[in-house]
Amino acid sequence: MTRPVQATREDTLDVTIPTGTLRGIRERGVRAWRGIPYAAAPVGPLRFRAPRPAEAWPGVRDARQWGPVAPQSHRGQFIGAHPKIPQGEDCLNLNVIAPDAPVDPDSLRPVMVFIHGGAYSVGSSREVPRQGEGLVRRGGVLYVSLNYRLGALGYLDFSRYGSGEHSFESNLGLRDQVAALRWVRDNIRHFGGDPARVTLFGESAGGNAVTTLMTVPSAAGLFQRAIAQSAPPNAVYLPGQAQEWARDFVDILRRATGRTDVDPADLLRGVTPDVLAAATTTLTLRAPDRYPGTIPLSPVIDGEFLPERPLDAFRDGRAHRIPLIIGTNAREGSLFSGRIDILATTPKRISAIFVNTKKKARRRLKAQYPGIPALRPALDFGGDFSFWYPSVKVGERHSRYAPVHFYRFDAAPRLVRLLGLDATHGLELFPLFDRLDGWFGRSMTVLGGRREFAAIGARMQCWWLAFATTGEPDAAWPPYEEAHRRTLIIDAVDRVESDPLGDRRVAWGKFVPHV
Repeated sequence: MTRPVQATREDTLDVTIPTGTLRGIRERGVRAWRGIPYAAAPVGPLRFRAPRPAEAWPGVRDARQWGPVAPQSHRGQFIGAHPKIPQGEDCLNLNVIAPDAPVDPDSLRPVMVFIHGGAYSVGSSREVPRQGEGLVRRGGVLYVSLNYRLGALGYLDFSRYGSGEHSFESNLGLRDQVAALRWVRDNIRHFGGDPARVTLFGESAGGNAVTTLMTVPSAAGLFQRAIAQSAPPNAVYLPGQAQEWARDFVDILRRATGRTDVDPADLLRGVTPDVLAAATTTLTLRAPDRYPGTIPLSPVIDGEFLPERPLDAFRDGRAHRIPLIIGTNAREGSLFSGRIDILATTPKRISAIFVNTKKKARRRLKAQYPGIPALRPALDFGGDFSFWYPSVKVGERHSRYAPVHFYRFDAAPRLVRLLGLDATHGLELFPLFDRLDGWFGRSMTVLGGRREFAAIGARMQCWWLAFATTGEPDAAWPPYEEAHRRTLIIDAVDRVESDPLGDRRVAWGKFVPHV
């Protein structure tokens, strides 16, 4: 028998789930439990294997502190978790934030599960310690965030190097996310959450996780609504491409370690996580020029866990038929230059993408980006190729089978516009998650726009919360359908447009008809 949450002291809370008792904490008007293992530590013989069930623990487990985050490099093209944040392969943990109120088993609350981004190579559930608290306070929901395996440990397919009982399994980060969702289904009611009202949402790589999990058979029924923010839905690849990345990675690892004669399987199992993370960064930096338009650390169509390309599943109605909010920011690609130049934004990469397309289609698409391959139109081209157009296709196709609401985030503070970024990738996270009080949030609004951005965040929270509660974000936000393609434009003054950038959408359809 489990028992409901109850306070043991003024500042601590105990809750018992099947694997044991957790001690949480009451702070800032919410209740929180952190670092909860949702699967066994994927270490030793479990490295490169699918997640196993979490083991029970004796006594009371301290859930007032964060758990380790996935191994990742602090150097390279991305800003990863802060160097002082503990990392480790034993990273399959999650966090629960709940309203500061007793659990009522007759009135369970909606649950929102967030998957962080970071190109599947960096990031964690704890970079912004208070993230999600605003949604909990405003809407009375439960907020769950999770860590999952990143980089080579989670998103490279080494199955070709395995044999027998020493096999390597694919899509490990994706499998971790399914394991976390199963944990939510089996345990969240003990924290006051309703397992029948789970909304899965994520941004960037987390958005890709959302759209991909909507087509993973084993994820069916684990979430009832979905929100995909700035997803690259087409960043899911065939086994042949994944094997090339695996081979490249092993070559990088051999050169980095000097162990050129070691069997790949022994090499992968034997090196330390920090060596794997450094090699991940090297692969990520090299891949955009060798394989233009691709994102190397991504799910693979393995024919079993992920049986088909998600865009095909959406087209044919085999995706989970649940309500979906999906959208992108107005200039997704403007962020991807310099250290994070991984999209199809350089002349060489753009030429490679154009090479196999008919001249008429190339001319028509180039007309949508005047001046290409100059930097600004090139960044917009790369962002549209990876984020905007595939998201349009997901919205279009899923709307044939289930309710869809599409948005475009256009808002940006004055300083961000002066820097030439405009409404770039990831910007919507700051108002949505009340991140304007941090040093970066204050810096971006130093020339004004803070109050406006905060008001936008409040509206977004209301939409996301209403969707999580009822499946409908707002009566004034119409569904997205192919006939009209009505899209909510989120800005200082919101508006609804029918088929925004319709000519560009048609040009992309002629250019990449397979998407």
